[in-house]
Amino acid sequence: MRKRITSEIADYGKWIKRMGRDERLMATHISLFTALFVFFQRNEFISPFTVTRTGLMACSRIASIATYHKCMKQLHDFGYIRYQPSFSPKQESLVYWPDASQAVNQAG
Repeated sequence: MRKRITSEIADYGKWIKRMGRDERLMATHISLFTALFVFFQRNEFISPFTVTRTGLMACSRIASIATYHKCMKQLHDFGYIRYQPSFSPKQESLVYWPDASQAVNQAG
């Protein structure tokens, strides 16, 4: 398990490096991605994992619901995550964490 944790943290670093070169992204995207990583870690690095808007907004310090939805959609559209919204306030949404090879292969 320790090796897996080290590997996931190294992979996270590759994603952050890629995000730093992506001019489409703002600080809110990186903050939200970091919050997603925290939820991924809490799920013992098993993908997919469940998330709530309230939990992610609190963790990422995003105050606007519109900004949250825009950033989640863009992270999905840009290939950083695969997001499957539930559209139900009673059901959590699913997030699929990307494979690390995508960070290297898509790094521009």
